Amino acid sequence: MFGLGYQELLIILVIVLILFGANRLPELARSLGSSVKEFKKGVNEAKTEETSTKKEEEKKA
Repeated sequence: MFGLGYQELLIILVIVLILFGANRLPELARSLGSSVKEFKKGVNEAKTEETSTKKEEEKKA
């Protein structure tokens, strides 16, 4: 995953735990999850619009 091994990921997790504390981690994870979901939704909508635009252009030609 992104060229990171398990040791690097563990170090990053420990740093995040130290910076934000154990109480805020679930909240941060929820926020990150919803952000990723919204991003994927936006990408899918853009792809859908792009394909519908191409189909309309093909019909006109």
